[in-house]
Amino acid sequence: MKIVIFGKGLIGGQLAERLDRSGHDVAALGREDGIDSTTGTGIAAAVKGADVVVDLTNSPSWEDNDVLAFFRNSTEHLLTAEEAAGVGHHVILSIVGADRLPDSGYMRAKVAQEDLVKAGPIPYSIVRSTQFFEFIAGIADAGTQDDTVHATPAHLQPIASGDVVTHLAEIVVGTPLGGTVEIAGPEPLGIDELVRRLFSSTGDPRTVISEIEAGYFGAKLDNSAITPTPGANAWIAPTTFDEWLRASRG
Repeated sequence: MKIVIFGKGLIGGQLAERLDRSGHDVAALGREDGIDSTTGTGIAAAVKGADVVVDLTNSPSWEDNDVLAFFRNSTEHLLTAEEAAGVGHHVILSIVGADRLPDSGYMRAKVAQEDLVKAGPIPYSIVRSTQFFEFIAGIADAGTQDDTVHATPAHLQPIASGDVVTHLAEIVVGTPLGGTVEIAGPEPLGIDELVRRLFSSTGDPRTVISEIEAGYFGAKLDNSAITPTPGANAWIAPTTFDEWLRASRG
């Protein structure tokens, strides 16, 4: 099976390696390979002969208008090229609860991406994931003022990127779902608690203050905002945050 992955970041690189080990013809492509999904540059040639396209692209800017334009333009260019090439399966990675956080411009943009895929000409699968363990440090940095992290006790149910790749790979080589699946880690934990556990593991000296109004990249959270949707039968990954922290210490 020929699989083209657009995006070579945390998930894209691991996914390409896993699919390659399974015997598939895989290409993971980014800007350094002459690809610009916002203009369409390089896409038609890249998807020629592909059976599956996986869109893991991400906006370089999180400003509301920029991120919306990025996902709209990129998705339209990809779907147009895929239709011309006869691609049979379009897969995207999105975010659990994106439609429940309209105050976040990034989440609105991801919903717009999903809507374009659903309305598009290519059989599709949408995989909505909770936040990755690897990004807890970035959440802490975003909430830092001086030497103090202001973190909400509202829950995430984060997941190891390796577990994301495990399930995503199964979706990629399977029959298009024509719908959405959710994946999540095994434990709902407050963001404040996640940051404290991270700092305990890494020896970070910053103080963590629990603050309900701290929010999440501009959006206010409650315990259900970006945790699995009740009744969605989310796939629950096996790796806990503490297990991941221990493995990360090597």
